[in-house]
Amino acid sequence: MQRAEEDLKEGKAPSTAAGEFVREEIEHVREGKHGARSPEQAIAIGLSKARRAGIPLLPPKKGHAKKSTQASAERDYKKGQAGETKTSAKRSYSRVEALKKEPRSTVSRQALSLHAHKASRSR
Repeated sequence: MQRAEEDLKEGKAPSTAAGEFVREEIEHVREGKHGARSPEQAIAIGLSKARRAGIPLLPPKKGHAKKSTQASAERDYKKGQAGETKTSAKRSYSRVEALKKEPRSTVSRQALSLHAHKASRSR
C-alpha cells in the first residue's frame, strides 16, 4: 500500500499504483503463500485488492471484459472508494485455503512472458 500511495503522490496513473498490488500478488504465489490457476488470475487478484484498498482504478469499460468481471470490478471499486475494507474471517480463510490448492508455476518468468506476448498480440 505504501508503494502505491507513493506512486499516486508522484502523480503516476492509478494503473501504475495498482501494479504494485499485482507485483505483490505474484510474489505471494512465488513464495508459496498460495497458488493461482493462471497468470491472469494472479493479476486479477492484485487488481481487485488495489480497488478494494482505495486505489482509484476504474473498472473495465463495457465490451472490454466479461460482464461478471465488470460487475466484480465495479463492486470492488465502490467498496474501496467508500472505505469498506472489512471481509469476514471465514470468507478470507476459505479463499486462501482454495488458492493453496492451486499451482505455483503459473507465475514463473516463462508463464508471465507468454502471457505478455499473448496480451500484446490481442492489442
